[in-house]
Amino acid sequence: MSIQRILVADDEQSISWVLAKALTKKGFTVDTVADGTAAKAQVERNAYDMAILDIKMPGISGLDLLSEFRELRPEMMVIIMTAESTMKNAVEAMRLGAYDYLTKPFDLDALDAIILKAQNASSATSEIKRLKNEIKDHYHLDRAIIGKSQPMQDIYKVLGRVAPTDVTVLVTGESGTGKELVARAIHYNSPRLGKAFLALNCAAIPSELLESELFGYEKGAFTGANERKIGKFEQASGGTLFLDEIGDMPLDLQAKLLRVLQEKEITRTGGNTSISVDVRIVAATNQNLEEQVSSRQFREDLYYRLNVVPINIPPLRERRSDIPLLVDYFIPRTQQELNVQTQGCTKEAMELLMRHDWPGNIRELENSLRRASLLSADALLTPEDFPGLQPQGATAEVDESLEALIAKKLRSSFAQMDVQELDNLYEMVMHQMERPLIKIILEKTRSNQVRASEILGINRNTLRKKIQTLDIDIKNV
Repeated sequence: MSIQRILVADDEQSISWVLAKALTKKGFTVDTVADGTAAKAQVERNAYDMAILDIKMPGISGLDLLSEFRELRPEMMVIIMTAESTMKNAVEAMRLGAYDYLTKPFDLDALDAIILKAQNASSATSEIKRLKNEIKDHYHLDRAIIGKSQPMQDIYKVLGRVAPTDVTVLVTGESGTGKELVARAIHYNSPRLGKAFLALNCAAIPSELLESELFGYEKGAFTGANERKIGKFEQASGGTLFLDEIGDMPLDLQAKLLRVLQEKEITRTGGNTSISVDVRIVAATNQNLEEQVSSRQFREDLYYRLNVVPINIPPLRERRSDIPLLVDYFIPRTQQELNVQTQGCTKEAMELLMRHDWPGNIRELENSLRRASLLSADALLTPEDFPGLQPQGATAEVDESLEALIAKKLRSSFAQMDVQELDNLYEMVMHQMERPLIKIILEKTRSNQVRASEILGINRNTLRKKIQTLDIDIKNV
């Protein structure tokens, strides 16, 4: 976090005026208020990076505000000013969490030194936080790329060679194949680990806003630009910028991107100063950029600048052998995230997953597993849990025998228990199978026990005894 916006709260108008003028001259956005109540209202409405507070003001004192700001905006740095040079004030301010303390009258150089120190501390804190988060992401399983098929082995080899370098990479593949995961793998295994990894979807942002997202803008650059905005290139400086759906970038913006790649500097919208940036670019698209170049929808020079190292991710239908690995990866995640008991798939369900073409690729597979796990009451997912994948006009039960269906259900049920620890399993299973069988036949015969016993092939007295033993309410059948 860099310090950009500062609030000055002092009931002495001359002090506020001098501070606002000096800080604005140095490029900060400054708001001033004359009392503690107004200062609190400003902080509640706006995000400030720093507040400079007089210790004694009408309404709420600086020290009381400091306590409230620690809860309201814990990331905001606070500097306390006072005309009373006492050890008590200094100790109290620092105890309450002030970043520093100034005694009036003070030189502006002293304030400059404190702000510079705060800038450095803020950058160091942000760097450490970013490093921790990205290292966590790097080792977290949900950042893994799953697959042992030959196409994926080839991709791993390329990743191993390009990651340690700064070359630009163009990742292509259908939607849902995992292009961003590849981009992250490049970043996390590069010397830029610990610096920012930022992703920007060029298709998700209106063309008129995309330029300011990339390059930022100066205050007053256009209507509504009330303060300076830092763009993605500056935010990612030292790190990696992932430009997803690059094929949707407007032609006029393509020319500006090309200049950045060549010159390694940007100019904010509304500004006239060139700013050096050190950013590695990984671009991705699900479109055929060569065809777009031929139809003049994509600049040829930008295409060659981006396509230094191409990586094409095959669709899931071309690496079906990876589907069981992906299932084994997604189900434990789903189990934990959705708090479900799903432990895997039956053989028949896995065969169904292997046959499906997966037009939505890995994303579709993951969503199908999540939906099936959430709706299924069994530990093992069956083909019936994937109705959207069944051939139209058919179900998995058409060619299955009753014995096969019972076996499938038993396997699913036993997966949830340790059968080695059970006694009388046969009696338990037969009890659970007999009860629904007898109830169904009684329903079919409208509770005619003579006819029901004939259909079941058992003695009428035996049927009557089983109705009592199995606690079947004959009146409600």
